[in-house]
Amino acid sequence: MSTNDFKGIIEVNNFTKDYGSNRGVFDVSFAIKKGQFFGFLGPNGAGKSTTIRHLMGFSKPDKGNLKINGLNTFKYHSQLMKDVGYLPGEINLPTFLNGKEFLNEIIKFRKNIDYDYLNYLLKLFPLDLNEEIKYMSFGDKRKLAIIVAFMHNPSILILDEPTSGLDAISQDIFLNFLISEKDKGKTILLSSHILREAEKTCDYIAIIKDGKIVSQFDKSLFNIENKNSFKIYFNTTFDADCFLENIGKNIKITNICKDDFSVSVKVRDDSLSDLFFVLSDDRFQFNRIEQEGESLENFFLSFYKR
Repeated sequence: MSTNDFKGIIEVNNFTKDYGSNRGVFDVSFAIKKGQFFGFLGPNGAGKSTTIRHLMGFSKPDKGNLKINGLNTFKYHSQLMKDVGYLPGEINLPTFLNGKEFLNEIIKFRKNIDYDYLNYLLKLFPLDLNEEIKYMSFGDKRKLAIIVAFMHNPSILILDEPTSGLDAISQDIFLNFLISEKDKGKTILLSSHILREAEKTCDYIAIIKDGKIVSQFDKSLFNIENKNSFKIYFNTTFDADCFLENIGKNIKITNICKDDFSVSVKVRDDSLSDLFFVLSDDRFQFNRIEQEGESLENFFLSFYKR
């Protein structure tokens, strides 16, 4: 099998796993290019973990195929794991060992450890390795799992809800770490239901709902499309109505709130002058104007409501 025949470093082609009663994953397809940070988003139970477990080669699909570096993940699991760092959503560490003993066991098993990189991870995610795992906080267990998953400095990172259990500061450290890894050319798949994570890190996003991919898009296009959003607060209902009567087709109304006499609008770069020309009209008054950025979270939630 030639590795030149695949579309991306990671490929999921018409993958189906049917557990019955409309539960499972159905005809899911996506490809992740080398060096891409891919966000796989959806609520709990949407099919993210099922897809990732099959991508890791833990189970055989009912239909379709999943590949990493052009190789079938179920057939070539052991070979592929040399290049992959996997962080599961639910971690299950041996409680009868301390952190140092567990690391040593993994080192014996893996045999391809990058010790400089391991020391870098230990400084970035500090914890007491002499503490028994059964007494560690959930956050420290997560840090230990991160170190174990990445200490061979893999070129491909597959992450299933990776920040679960981390405090806010550790979450930011971890997300910044992922961005730096992406800058090194690594290929990253991030599964999450936390929109802030994807908004900060990913450059391409797929949304899964009820086991089916319902949308895929380049996040940069999303940002460009929505970057000029404004909320304008008027003095009275009359002022707001007068503004609405005078706007042109290049100004899109996204919301009208009668409680605070505000109007939300969306404007392209080349139409900003049209907006400010209307606002300069002395027939009505406004208190202030605020620029808003439509967050990925708002987009995601509105998409799911639809």
